Amino acid sequence: MNIKRLFRHYWKLIAALFVVSVISMSFIFKLYQPPPSLPIYAPNMVDQSLVDPSVQYVRKYHRIPDFKLVNQNGDTITQADYENKIYVADFFYTTCPSFCPLLTESMRKVQEATRDDDEIKLLSHTVTPDIDTPEKLKAYALKKGVDDHKWNLVTGPKKEIYELARKSYCVVKDGTEDGDGGGGAYDMIHTENLALIDRKKRIRGYYDGTDPKEVDRLLEDIQTLKKIEALQAQ
Repeated sequence: MNIKRLFRHYWKLIAALFVVSVISMSFIFKLYQPPPSLPIYAPNMVDQSLVDPSVQYVRKYHRIPDFKLVNQNGDTITQADYENKIYVADFFYTTCPSFCPLLTESMRKVQEATRDDDEIKLLSHTVTPDIDTPEKLKAYALKKGVDDHKWNLVTGPKKEIYELARKSYCVVKDGTEDGDGGGGAYDMIHTENLALIDRKKRIRGYYDGTDPKEVDRLLEDIQTLKKIEALQAQ
């Protein structure tokens, strides 16, 4: 029996075996494919110039603590507003002449990419709270296309913002000698860092907010984080 005749007689069996092989290979691939993962950052893993000396030794169990700040609408914003949310945080100021406009544009890109996803929020802290009143933040928000339901620009006591930046998010340098506020107690030198925070208030990623490729990576990591949390919830 030649090959053509053999194929005519057994084509159904061959086709079935082929389908079973494809399904089996797909299953094996998924079985051995590593689950999605992202690091959980602690202060000891971060550039130490961005970390307050009092927490540089912390290796695990690091979380963003409770806070109480005021947003662009004059509303009090606390950790409760971000309960069970994934969010992206940064530090900026409205009169910044350098890279703040790029940071804000990157945050706006995240806002637009996740506009229909209620699980994702944004939080921008001013590093010059004595200048950036809620009224100034509101004018800036209107100019930059901030969605009030998704993105809070916050101000508050300078000491609280300084401690959040240096002890919690670990994203700014100490600027008491010559910071963004001109030098003085609790002044900061802000950086281009964006931080990705999970639902347990842990830092899961840092990104250069002036680099479009890094912002794309952030958007990918947001989706990865959602998958990780979904698997953990099963």
